[in-house]
Amino acid sequence: MSAMRDPHESRDEPSDESSDVSTVWLRAFAEVARHGSFTVAARRLGWTQSAVSRQIASLEAALGGAPLFDRLPRGVRLTAHGRAALPYTEAALDQLTRMRRELTDLDGAAGGLLRFGAFATADAALVPRAIAAFRARHPGVALAREEGFTRPLLGRLLEGDLDLAVVSTTGGPLPDDGCELHHLLDEKLYVAVPADHPLADEPRVGMRQLADEDWVSGSPEPAGTLLDAALRHGFRPRIAHVVGEWTAKQGYVAAGLGVTLVPALAAQGVRPDIALVPVTDEGARAVYAATARGRARVPSAEPFIAALRESARLVDRHPTERHPKHRRPKPRHP
Repeated sequence: MSAMRDPHESRDEPSDESSDVSTVWLRAFAEVARHGSFTVAARRLGWTQSAVSRQIASLEAALGGAPLFDRLPRGVRLTAHGRAALPYTEAALDQLTRMRRELTDLDGAAGGLLRFGAFATADAALVPRAIAAFRARHPGVALAREEGFTRPLLGRLLEGDLDLAVVSTTGGPLPDDGCELHHLLDEKLYVAVPADHPLADEPRVGMRQLADEDWVSGSPEPAGTLLDAALRHGFRPRIAHVVGEWTAKQGYVAAGLGVTLVPALAAQGVRPDIALVPVTDEGARAVYAATARGRARVPSAEPFIAALRESARLVDRHPTERHPKHRRPKPRHP
């Protein structure tokens, strides 16, 4: 006598009460229904006729035992049960085909969605150029972009809300315990001054030379911003104007209301009535593409990182090499 099974006991194997339906059975059923013949279906599938018969019998058993076909002297015809089952079978096979195609597209970076974020100045030139190059090569991949500060972007990356983040070492070294950092460039730093400023024609300037300047900054506190550089060189910058948007910062500088630090990524959009002077004694900030460690990477992430690196090589030049007018001589007074 067999032992009674506890109804609440978990089972290692699935119950026979709801048999799984094999896709092989569904393919056989769809082919027989399409051609009205076991013989033709077998030929189209590359099987024997008896193999097709076995698949249909298995499907009928799994669906409750009712016949799906009337076996006629010359071919077969769908029963009422067969007519009811056919649309679901065709829909299931179509969905499976779509799934395989989408997964194949993902593997080849020919489709899918890439979610990424970037800090603001990366959107000036680095990211737009990378997007343009990437789309030309992978037009089927949809891109979803968001802008933010490095630390929140890394948080969203680790939570799974982003597939990739373009981040920088502004505010300190980046944590690498939960993410992989793919180096893009070491970004030079410039100071933007009015065109008639005494330092405008200098080939380079040290941070200590700027200790007495009024500053235009995106934050009232220098910590965690580019103006960390001033703190590292022993002086607290006098922030005269807090301006968040880069174009507006240029306007304040051009009007003689202060100077501001400009990373290389933002240097390409400088207006002609201000000058950029390299800051020589301040280490460049590093820019990375970050992906989550230990998580399967979206296939399109690798070619997007490659596009970012190509774009980074174009950024890594002094802006005066691209736009000579950015370094105008100081106006002469009569």
